[in-house]
Amino acid sequence: MTSTDDTRVRVGVFGLLGSGNLGNDGSLEALLGQLRADHPEAVVDALCGGPEVVAARYRIPATRLHWNRGEYRTASRAGAVAAKAAGKLVDVVRTAAWVRRHDVVIVPGMGVLEATLPLRPWGFPYSLFLLCASGRLFRTRVALVSVGAAHIASRPTRALVRWSARLATYRSYRDTLSRDAMRDMGVDTTRDEVYPDLAFALPAPASDAPSGAPGPVCVGVMDFHGGDDDRARAEEIHRRYLDGTTRFVRALVAEGRPVRLVTGDACDTAVVTAILDAVDSPLVTAAEADSMADLMKEMATADTVVATRYHNLVCALKVGTPTLALSYAAKSDALMARMGLAAYCHPAREVDAERLLEQFRELEGRSAQLRQTLAEHNATATRQLERQFAALTAALFPLAARTSVHAQQESS
Repeated sequence: MTSTDDTRVRVGVFGLLGSGNLGNDGSLEALLGQLRADHPEAVVDALCGGPEVVAARYRIPATRLHWNRGEYRTASRAGAVAAKAAGKLVDVVRTAAWVRRHDVVIVPGMGVLEATLPLRPWGFPYSLFLLCASGRLFRTRVALVSVGAAHIASRPTRALVRWSARLATYRSYRDTLSRDAMRDMGVDTTRDEVYPDLAFALPAPASDAPSGAPGPVCVGVMDFHGGDDDRARAEEIHRRYLDGTTRFVRALVAEGRPVRLVTGDACDTAVVTAILDAVDSPLVTAAEADSMADLMKEMATADTVVATRYHNLVCALKVGTPTLALSYAAKSDALMARMGLAAYCHPAREVDAERLLEQFRELEGRSAQLRQTLAEHNATATRQLERQFAALTAALFPLAARTSVHAQQESS
């Protein structure tokens, strides 16, 4: 589609937004902030998982991603199965009609090209394929911006992800591993760039300087059951993760350390409850965070952060707090390496409380040095994201890019 008014570009944002995942919503918030700063003329709306939340929080019109409201509930009865099947057909028309109304559609960050957590091909991968295919059909520019990707074992899911990426107009990735994964899956990544996660563009609160005495520890937990290839032993993985994390929290309490439990998704509250019940100490409390800004405030007041979810790690690193990752995927290891903390990763599938405590003490022993390291890497991330947004403007808003270059030439 081509806009009839060059000053009123219609921009759509797409994804599992407003659905309870704070990292996804943080990526959206970062993108909207940049759009409002660089393209105030743009008319923005969303096709997303939680339209009511997105409309209320970000003040943009929003449409539900799926016609079937029970899309992400397990269907066992014949009626529910039939509704899901009908929904897949209806969504073809709904998605195409929505895409056709836009000049540009942006998928902001998120791990949309990976299956590091349980994922069915007919869920989000199917939705993403419909989006990208519709974009190609109607000549609407579709951009996958600073997204995560990983090798996918499931052939149907891999095919949908591969074709989605091929059909997109613009692609960039949040780490080199993601770009390499897409290349290995048959996507030409010659012109694709790597930039930091979009959430690094969010404003960060000032981090409290350590007082000298041991202070609070922020522990980010997750309702972790392994990845898409771990379904057969999902409960075993979850039990090991919960037991190991609980023992670690109990050890911190035994040393008199206040522990603040945080989450990154609505589903993580069950893990918080389990740890609170198991440890049963006034030193352990739970935070109520509704946004990435809330998470960053919690982590800025901590001496140290130990976290599992990817965007919990991003928040902690962004505010400059020394961080230890309970890593469940290569993306977490890549993030920690990028920020200079490669040595401070621990496998989420095999949480060893004693080894974790050793790593934690080593991390705290280097706190001052690591805070300086994080400050330097955050400055680099800021510059890289400035280039990301400039590249996005050049690719998706060509008139704005030409106007910007002309203005720079005139001023010089």
